[in-house]
Amino acid sequence: MKSLQQLNPQRSRIGRRNFLGSIAAGSLAAAMPYHFTSRAVAAAKNDRPRFALIGAGGNGTRTAPVGKQFADLVALCDVDKSHRERGNKLLCDGKADVYSDYREVLARDDIDVVQISTPDHWHAKILIEAMLAGKDAYCEKPLTLTIDEGKLVRKIQKQTGRVVQVGTQQRSSFDLFNKALAIIADGRLGKLKRLVVGIDAGGWSPQIPVADVPKGFDWDRWLGPSPKMPYRYLENPKKSGKGFTNGHAQFRWWYEHSGGKLTDWGAHHVDIAMLGIAAAGQSNDPTSVSGTAKHAVEFKDGVPVQKDRYNTARQFDLNVKFAGEDVVMNIRHDVDNGIRFEGELGRIFVNRGKLVGKPVEQLATNPLPEDAISKIYRGMPMQENDRPAHWANFMHAIEHRVLPISDVHSHMKMLNVCHLAGICCRLGRKVKWDQATETIIGDELAASMMSRPYRDGYEIEM
Repeated sequence: MKSLQQLNPQRSRIGRRNFLGSIAAGSLAAAMPYHFTSRAVAAAKNDRPRFALIGAGGNGTRTAPVGKQFADLVALCDVDKSHRERGNKLLCDGKADVYSDYREVLARDDIDVVQISTPDHWHAKILIEAMLAGKDAYCEKPLTLTIDEGKLVRKIQKQTGRVVQVGTQQRSSFDLFNKALAIIADGRLGKLKRLVVGIDAGGWSPQIPVADVPKGFDWDRWLGPSPKMPYRYLENPKKSGKGFTNGHAQFRWWYEHSGGKLTDWGAHHVDIAMLGIAAAGQSNDPTSVSGTAKHAVEFKDGVPVQKDRYNTARQFDLNVKFAGEDVVMNIRHDVDNGIRFEGELGRIFVNRGKLVGKPVEQLATNPLPEDAISKIYRGMPMQENDRPAHWANFMHAIEHRVLPISDVHSHMKMLNVCHLAGICCRLGRKVKWDQATETIIGDELAASMMSRPYRDGYEIEM
């Protein structure tokens, strides 16, 4: 494999136009105090940035059309030929350049932005190398597979100054999540005592046999940094064409590739929960995670013994404590999907479909201050649709070289809680955390799980 430096000897440069003054979307945003529309951004086409989609599977093809409202999609990359061809036809009428090796994308001097929509185990490696190649990036959540990867991502972001928007688009939903945070920040719940985060049960599978790799699918490269393993597939009689597998759409249910529900929905709802704690003026520095979990396989020293079925936690009842220990966050699989904030003065519940509770009803006669929601959104321009708003915020951050609403630093503080929860589940015991040093304390085995080995040939190229 060629090194990134061989592919792009100018990887440290900032980009062909530096974006300063080049993105009309940012200019519109700066001119309008709080709202601008994606339609206006889409109409402003003078010198739009050019972006590439890395990971053209289901999630990539679902979310890339949003990016196309703000930038020109010129290249797609995927290790599966069928994904490349389908994505190119669906998104670009077959006119985009296609690649199987993302490094060829990063080596192109005319690509300004990359959208990283690969499986989780590739996120950190591609993101770090993209920043070093002078690209700004929109990266789907969860940003990393481990805690230590997050430390490196944050270091490289500071070093390069690249803008990275994490795909936790709930931070850009004003009607629900930001209004909930504004209610908390305005003191309507008083001091928070307990939060219940519902993220649903994890995936289940029967034993999955080894199978032939589909034609055109580079299985070895799909595995990438993950351990070498045979491809597995079993047809699911209940879901035609969507079988049980250790690849593609079912990667979330394997610790080798992901963190299960804890880093899937957890990366959304734990995120809002921790922002809520901070909005209440209380510490969201985690100190420990404890509780119970059930898996479909047995574990030894935190490693699944069986290799032929989904191995992430299916059920869990976990408690996260924070500095000061005046609030506890309960993460569960068996309650409504969403976040319940319980405070001394009242409670509210929020998810993607509703925001309810007496403090919400009281807004009819006692509305929030006019700038309450804009303060939650850091005073940046806003619009009222999470995905377009999230991309619009990304473009604004690129134009002004500022942190976007879902920056890597606040994201990793939240995601570390999800990672700690996963380690707790795998070991079946309490995990203690020192936020000041960002280390697991008093448990050598648990601490060793803050990182992972990379398969030879797939190390992060610095």
